[in-house]
Amino acid sequence: MTTDLSLIHLIAEASIVVQLVMLILVLASVFSWALIYAKVRQFRASRRRSGDFEARFWSGGSVAELYREVQNRDSTPDGSERLFAAGFGEYARLQKQGHEPKHVLDGAQRSMRIAMSRETDRLEGNLAFLATVGSVSPYVGLFGTVWGIMNAFQSLSNVSQATLALVAPGIAEALVATAIGLFAAIPAVIAYNRLSHDLGRIENRFDNFIEEFTALLHRQVHARTAEA
Repeated sequence: MTTDLSLIHLIAEASIVVQLVMLILVLASVFSWALIYAKVRQFRASRRRSGDFEARFWSGGSVAELYREVQNRDSTPDGSERLFAAGFGEYARLQKQGHEPKHVLDGAQRSMRIAMSRETDRLEGNLAFLATVGSVSPYVGLFGTVWGIMNAFQSLSNVSQATLALVAPGIAEALVATAIGLFAAIPAVIAYNRLSHDLGRIENRFDNFIEEFTALLHRQVHARTAEA
């Protein structure tokens, strides 16, 4: 007598609890891959737009003209462009109100820090889901495995002679739950670590831009003070 141990048969013959565990893990894996794809595209777009904007910013043109260009654009600024718009907007407003140079620079830098925090929060959104899937999925799969093995051994109480053929399907279907749990967890953990690393590099880029732009504003403020 042969026992069908194909994957489809094992899943179809599994208990309802194990099937539910498998379904949860498969859905978690699908959502994880969809989120990974979306975040990779989002990070790539942010780096590209920041790079394009910084190239224009350091090309030597008028900062005020660049600010008007950003303000008149239909799309919402993001990346370094968002930091620039927040910083220069506050700088121009405080300058117009006649504040002291120190207060002008502090206000511009504070606005850029707030914009950076919001931009980072936007990029970081839903990354916690990948961390959750990566850490919880193996345990969910292990729960399905334990439940399946319990059912396999309970079925032996109804037979007079225990054989491997009787217990093998139950153990096999239980191990499938563990395999699916690892299948969901491993890509999520790798993607989370990679995206967290990329987010850290983007934050460093924003930090550098804020410091460089603040230095430029500092020179402008003191140049105007000297002229006055």
